[in-house]
Amino acid sequence: MFWWKWRAKFSYWIARRLFNQRWAVDNDKLWEWMQGQFARMAAFEDVPARAFYGHLLLYKGQGPAARNEGVRLLRLAAQGGDEKSAYRLGMYCLENSETQTPEPQQAADWFELALQHGHPLAASKLLELYGESGPAETANAKKAEQIRQQAKNDPLLDI
Repeated sequence: MFWWKWRAKFSYWIARRLFNQRWAVDNDKLWEWMQGQFARMAAFEDVPARAFYGHLLLYKGQGPAARNEGVRLLRLAAQGGDEKSAYRLGMYCLENSETQTPEPQQAADWFELALQHGHPLAASKLLELYGESGPAETANAKKAEQIRQQAKNDPLLDI
């Protein structure tokens, strides 16, 4: 087992370096290999790999199946402690498209998780959702006041 995990980590490291090279991304066979390495490392329950590949599939994936897989990987990464993934899922829940309607309560849950993990912009999004000018289903003055108090104590939170 050790050999396979080491090989997956090394191949993932190479694929991430190649991802920054335009010629590598434009080469179809190399791109397929790179995606295989991203998927393999995400299957090894590596939280940063899940966050990276989930983001890649959500925004650059081909078709709804890739988008759904990206959301699934971001969800796993957020539950694994990645604050950027939790924030990104909150923003995704607020998007309005032909395939989904905004879900402010679910977005608030993801923003709360992102805030717990220390994402600096999650507090401002939660204040928008919990404020009087936000959606009716998430309006909560008590929670908004708690977030304001927390933001006063933490200078990194952006409100």
